[in-house]
This record gives sequence, C-alpha cells and structure tokens, in this order.
Amino acid sequence: MTGCRGVADPTHDGPVKVVTTTGILADLARNVTGDLADVTSLVPEGGDPHSYEPSLRDVRNIVYADAAFSNYLMLEEQNLVRAVDANLPKDVPNISLAERAVRYAAEIIPLVERVNLDTIWLGLRVRGTGEQLGATRASEVRLKAIGMEGPGQLTGYLTETFGEPTIYFASSDGFNSGDGYRDDTAVLPPDAHTHMSWAFDTPGVYRLQMAAEAVPTPQSKPVPLGETTLTFAVGIDPHSIPGMEGATVLDGGHADVAVDLDGAGGTEGDGLYLYADPEGGGDARQEVHNPSRTVIEVPSKALTEVPGDPRFRMLGRAGEDVYQLPQAVLGRHVHGEIDPHLWQNVRNAMAYVKIIRDTLIDVDPRNAVSYRTNASRYLGELEELDDEVARKIREIPDARRHLVTTHDAFGYLKDAYGINIAGFVTPNPATEPSMAQRRKLSETIANLHVPAVFLEPNLRARSSTLVQIAKEQGVEICDIYGDAFDERVTSYVAMMRANADSLRDCLG
Repeated sequence: MTGCRGVADPTHDGPVKVVTTTGILADLARNVTGDLADVTSLVPEGGDPHSYEPSLRDVRNIVYADAAFSNYLMLEEQNLVRAVDANLPKDVPNISLAERAVRYAAEIIPLVERVNLDTIWLGLRVRGTGEQLGATRASEVRLKAIGMEGPGQLTGYLTETFGEPTIYFASSDGFNSGDGYRDDTAVLPPDAHTHMSWAFDTPGVYRLQMAAEAVPTPQSKPVPLGETTLTFAVGIDPHSIPGMEGATVLDGGHADVAVDLDGAGGTEGDGLYLYADPEGGGDARQEVHNPSRTVIEVPSKALTEVPGDPRFRMLGRAGEDVYQLPQAVLGRHVHGEIDPHLWQNVRNAMAYVKIIRDTLIDVDPRNAVSYRTNASRYLGELEELDDEVARKIREIPDARRHLVTTHDAFGYLKDAYGINIAGFVTPNPATEPSMAQRRKLSETIANLHVPAVFLEPNLRARSSTLVQIAKEQGVEICDIYGDAFDERVTSYVAMMRANADSLRDCLG
C-alpha cells in the first residue's frame, strides 16, 4: 500500500490528509488548515499518549496521510511512533514537533525527577542514538536477564497505568537461552529511560547477569552491546559481601542499568554499566559506576507486604513479606532526557504552529496563502492567550504558587509563568504507600500552606492517595490538564485558559 502513495499533489481532488499523534497537536493543526485538510488524531479524545497502542484503523490513516506530526521526545508510546514510521510513505513529511521546535525559538528544559524516596530508584536506560548502527527513533534496544545467583527469587516489573503489572525479569521460572531470553527482556527505544520495580522474597546477596543488544530495523541481525553482573545486598550489610570489599554502595537517589549505543560505554569501555544521578536530574552529580565494583542496597526498610490484588501473585502470597525497590512513578513512564510537554508554555505551542504552517505549505503550495492567513490569525490568538495565562497566575500571591500533582508534566508551566512545582513522587500503585511517604506529602501540604492539589481529570481514579490526603488536610482538589482533552475542554486554548483559571481560583 505504501508503494502507491506519494506527497500531496496540489492538483488532486479532496482535502489534504493530516495525521497527528495527539488531540492537542490535531487542534493546533486544524487551526492552520481550516477546511483545507482532514486532520485525524491517532490517540482518541481523553486517551493517554504515554500508553496508547495503535489500531488497524490508525495504520490505515497513516498509510493515506499527506503529512504526519508527532510530539516525540518519548511522549508517545513507542509502538505508536513505530506505526507512524513504518507505515507513512517515505516521501511524506514525518515531523517530530518537539525536536524541530528549537529552530523556531522554542525553549526546552531537562526532565528533572525529584528524588524523595527512602530507597534508591533503579531503572533501565539507553544512552545515545545509535546512528552509527543505523538506528532510528523506531529501533529497539533489548536489555535481558540471562542468569541469577541468590537465596530467593527476583522479579523486575513495571506497573501499568491502571495497576496492571508487566513483568520484565523473573527468576522463578529460570532464564531460557533457547528463545533468546524472550520472557526476561525489556525493550526500549534509543536514548530513553524507564522506571521499574525490583522485588526479592528472601534476604541475602543476589547476582543478576544481564546482556544488551540493539536491533536497528526489523530486518537487522541483533548487535551485541555487552554483558554485566549486578550485585544486590537485600536486607543485609552492603559492605560485608565477600569479594566486594571497598565497593561503591548505591543506596539512594536515582540510578539506572545503562547501555551506551554510541560506544562511550561505562568506566571500562563498551557494555552495560550503572549510571547514577543522585539528585534526580542534577547535571553536576551524574556518575558512572562499574557493576563489578558496585553494590545496590535493598535495605530492610524496603520490606513491604505483597498486595491482595491477585495480579501480583508473581511476588508471592498476599500478606507475605517482600523486599522491594519501587518504581516510584505512576504508570508506564518511558522517557528521554528532555521534558516533552512543551505546549504548557504557550510560546512553545506557537513554535509548533509555525512548523505545521511551513510543512503544509510545502505539501500543498496551492493553498499557501490560506495556511499563512490561518496561522497568522491563530498566532495572534495564542499571543493573547500567553498574556492571559501570565496575568492570571501573577494574581496568585507568591507564597501560594505551589503546584502539587501526581504527573510531572508541568515543568514548562513552571518556567514560563512562575509556578513552583511542590509535588511529590507517586508511590508504586501496586502497594499501599508507607506511612513515611504519606507523612511527607501531608507535611508538604501543611508546611507550604497549600490550599489545593491538582489532578488531571483522566487521572483522578488512579490518584487515591493524593485525594485522600487532600481531604484529610482539608484542602481543595482542582482540575489541571496535561496531555489530553475531555468533554469539557476540547481545544488547546480552552485547556490553557482552564488551567490558568483553576490555578488562580484554587490557589489565589
């Protein structure tokens, strides 16, 4: 089918066909196209771009598109990005707006993860783009567990958006080399990171062997990237492990099992290594550690009970003790180094509009005047919106400009309009948050005299801890929109205006 399609012919009958990954991008595009194009959002209204899986209808829309716009920077689920890249005709513009927006004066910020857990975060990371391997944003990097020594069972898993666990590694059924360790493999795109949980059912020393490989294209032979062994001290003194005297102990902050696609490798060349970021995004403290001289501590305070939910039986029977390093962030959370939520700064959305305008003029030059006219009108509206958002937030007293929420999607709102992100890291939704975690949140709300907390309407059902503590503290629960519209807010302008009104009314 893709072989029969080409770029939009300015003489062809019917409107230009545009696909976008999200409803926000579709709304921006419709304000440029007017009636001159059919604009389709692949993620449906109210859907979560972080987890949405493409359908056959989506593939059909991609095949017949004359232009495609994604946000990227790891905002969208990788399978959705892969569907666009694999099915869009090669001569059709395939635009990653967040990446291109820098050329149009957009401001980008690093994704800073606030570390306030009592134990270490331990995720998985792919560093580099792998261009020398022929990798693209649709390529795969496979991180595999290939063997383990230890007194009990190890399970590495991720909790999905609605609490459904996805197992990455499990020692309980062994590691099968015959199928390439298929059932003990995590898959990431290049230059990406994911959180996960690590659970151990018995105290002692665990040594997990891991390997990594890159698959640049579906037709490519996997490229080995190295192997390593991770050492975990579970419920014991991490300094007392035989053969690991004087080893570095990772016991807090944020760390990843990392592989470098661009060949920089770890402390001793290529391969898997440990990449630590003790301050959760602070460039000055980023560290690289050789796993052969590093111990990951899983302290006794990480002891928790297996939840009653039958979906978590892979950890043991309900009520049994398990040592767990939690993933710490609600739902699936694969991301890169840059915060992808650029549109929370209206100036960045204006950059998106200019890119869409220029792309459509190239695709359909016959209607260039209309695209320029539509874009100019809409940019004027966004200019007024930017002033309005800034003015409304300035009405909030400085001492009350504290945003507490569960989704780290508002860094651009903070930088552009002067809101302090005072939110907390969401405990693992698979288990009840500890008393210490609840106390930290309660103290944050009380100490800052926060009058309200904010939840995205589509995340309210998954944020019971924040809702309950807000009620205990007697503070209001207000709406804020991050990634998606709903039946009440159906446009970008309405979304940003609703956010500004909610912040002013609830905090001011």
